[in-house]
Amino acid sequence: MAIRKLEDLNLLDDFLFCSMVNYPEIGEKFIRELLQVIFGKKFGTLTVIPQKVYPGTDTDKHGTRLDIYIEENMTNESENDITVYDVEPDKNINDINILPKRVRFYHAKIDAHSLKSGESYRMLKKVIVIMITPYDPFGLNHMIYTIRNKCEEIPEMPYDDGARTVFLYTKGTEGNPSAELKQFLHYMEHTTEENATTDNLRSIHQMVNLIKQDEEVSLQYMKIFEREEMLIQQGIEQGIQQGIQQGRKEEQANTELERQRAEKEKARADQLEKELQHLKDQLKEFQ
Repeated sequence: MAIRKLEDLNLLDDFLFCSMVNYPEIGEKFIRELLQVIFGKKFGTLTVIPQKVYPGTDTDKHGTRLDIYIEENMTNESENDITVYDVEPDKNINDINILPKRVRFYHAKIDAHSLKSGESYRMLKKVIVIMITPYDPFGLNHMIYTIRNKCEEIPEMPYDDGARTVFLYTKGTEGNPSAELKQFLHYMEHTTEENATTDNLRSIHQMVNLIKQDEEVSLQYMKIFEREEMLIQQGIEQGIQQGIQQGRKEEQANTELERQRAEKEKARADQLEKELQHLKDQLKEFQ
């Protein structure tokens, strides 16, 4: 698979998305625009942490890295008013079947680190995980899938544990998404000047161009580019060597089969020769 150049990346690519959020004076503005388009409301004070890592609780336990971790404090007075957002652009369609469990793990990791020792459960933060994908995670062609926990027996019964997951499918047509969200998601998948069709998107596209032209960002991507090319080349070479070794094994196996077959044919011929000689000897006795 060919590795794309920096100028060809779009906002569903981890590197460009995280570079946008990491960039001084751009990151919070970009995330604020994204959240406002998704939820259709203004946001309070935001604390944005790119690439937040939750290590495993032990060496044999699974840790995780969140692409973009955001805390919103609506009142600036109480930790109880904080909502956590985890934004995850994802292009890996190969993991589609385990996506719900992956999201469950994200929720669990965030919750496990939300309470300090001795704090009441009422202090547990609201958590919203947002997955943005160019593939349909559930095959129903909706642009928005909002997942909450509920009572199966009484679905209308109020039950709010503060956990929510929003799946955004960039090409979905069902449901009733806003025109602004449609344009924004299309732009994220196809990040070009032609697709920056609103004032907000044109402003974001200026940020994208600034990132792509930044020498330090280019250097970081070049290092990743070179490392991935090296890994691909190593994989190709390893594959060739494995193919050669497999070919040799098959050749040896075929040679062994031919030897065994030849031995069987010789043994059969020897047996027939013995039987023929026995018949000849019997004929001589009758003569």
